[in-house]
Amino acid sequence: MLKAVIFDFDGVVCDSELLHYKALNAVFNKCGLDIPKEVHWQTYLGYNDLDNVEAVNRDYSMDWSGQQIQQLIDEKKVIFDDLITKERVIIAGVPEFIQRLIEGSIRRAICSGALRSDIDLMLAGTEFQNAFETIVAADDVTRGKPDPEGYLLALDNLNQSGDPLKACECVVIEDSHWGLEAAAAAGMHPVAVTNTYPRTALNGKAEKIVDRLDELSIEGLCALCDDTSSN
Repeated sequence: MLKAVIFDFDGVVCDSELLHYKALNAVFNKCGLDIPKEVHWQTYLGYNDLDNVEAVNRDYSMDWSGQQIQQLIDEKKVIFDDLITKERVIIAGVPEFIQRLIEGSIRRAICSGALRSDIDLMLAGTEFQNAFETIVAADDVTRGKPDPEGYLLALDNLNQSGDPLKACECVVIEDSHWGLEAAAAAGMHPVAVTNTYPRTALNGKAEKIVDRLDELSIEGLCALCDDTSSN
């Protein structure tokens, strides 16, 4: 039985991946380094800021100290916050789908590799600013996706704030194979949306793939949870 839908955030609810890339590359440029967009998408997409900067530090032999890495992350946040106030980032089809869940009394949560402050900023002023029962952000976990820690924490938070539910009663909406793997490892039902990667990159990782979230029906998601062969 479907009881909750847990959303990834960047690339699922908000189209902020490009803004994250622009902000990160801006601080990298100050260090004489340029990461092509296609390289970021192929190698670093889905990383939180710390993991991204540390990976670039390693991959490009930048020899940044821990203090320098933190400074880059702080500078990136300032640039990102400025960009986010100038561009509309809510993805088409998302409001309709969330409203469908609200009307169906399906519980809602977010599990994201983004910082909580970034999520709050992007949700501010939207029609579903308060639509999520719990938000698990990069600040809340020690291991990012594909580790299931974030999704298991979201489940624990939901169980503390309402009627108990099992992992197999949760559907996860993701846009990357890292997130889909994390959802599956948590025992949840992974559903992919092709906002970031094509279907060919998501096949085999998701129980269902759609191009827009408003293509999803509650009945269809219930069928995933009711299929005992996938629980």
